[in-house]
Amino acid sequence: LIHFFSAGTNHVQTTPIYKDTTIALTTSSGIHGPQISEWVLLTSLVSSHAYHTLHSWQTQHLWGKQSQTSRLRTIRDNVGQRLAVLGYGSIGRQVAHVAKAMGMDVIAFTASPRPTPESKRDGGFIVPGTGDPDGTIPSAWYSGLDTASLHHFLAQDIDWLVVSVPLTTQTHHLLGAPEFDLLAKRNAYVSNISRGQIIVQADLIAALTAYADADADAPPAAEGAPDPPAVVVAEQGAGRKGLRGAALDVTDPEPLPEGDPLWDAPNCIVTPHISGLSVMYADRAFQVLEVNLTRRGEGKGLINEVQRERGY
Repeated sequence: LIHFFSAGTNHVQTTPIYKDTTIALTTSSGIHGPQISEWVLLTSLVSSHAYHTLHSWQTQHLWGKQSQTSRLRTIRDNVGQRLAVLGYGSIGRQVAHVAKAMGMDVIAFTASPRPTPESKRDGGFIVPGTGDPDGTIPSAWYSGLDTASLHHFLAQDIDWLVVSVPLTTQTHHLLGAPEFDLLAKRNAYVSNISRGQIIVQADLIAALTAYADADADAPPAAEGAPDPPAVVVAEQGAGRKGLRGAALDVTDPEPLPEGDPLWDAPNCIVTPHISGLSVMYADRAFQVLEVNLTRRGEGKGLINEVQRERGY
């Protein structure tokens, strides 16, 4: 038995141990949900609630002008918005848990169909009090390994897409221009906590730029008009092109080169693959190993065991 502290094993899939042995491999999937879901929520709210502007005012010791703060009242909260979780594993389930508490509708996408209550349950490690153990949070489930199935899912009036699928040969560059065009229907926000290679980065930058360019193309204010607002919040789904924002804890490549255009993509938050860090990380990873050592001693099957044929 080899136990990994990571949720994925893509970094060892070309090694002899992975390819040429039958040694049981287990991951620490399930331990990342609490901290990563908080990162997902943090970065989304920083964007939707114009925190960068508010922090800028504070550092300048400025009390926002009425013409600026009045536009902040047009910010839309999350109640009634639709969160789509692409990859409904332990992390996606905890994001769904938090989103549901905020009044959001949640839909889920998995590689294989989950038609029965039993198939929707989470059979991996679960931090007590978190996640969606019985799979009851999503209002609808979607599945498939083909482009048509993915596109059907992405066409479901999505306001916020969370990407949490494992990186495999099938998910490499899973999301590009055609997929972002579908998400542009509601100018969705995209959060990626999976792997950078799942997204065609240049296409994401283009989609973010298309949305931001709508502000640049707006006519100038008339002479004598009030000061322009510090934050412009467009109505979602009003015919505006592109994606309204993104939060990326993973990039392609990593580290992201200093001159990469992603750093300056509009309405894009980039962090250096740190969303999973927590003082509880090692403790919970060892808890998974402890559970599996106990189960092995009792002759039971392992949790979080890697299925080599599917890549995770």
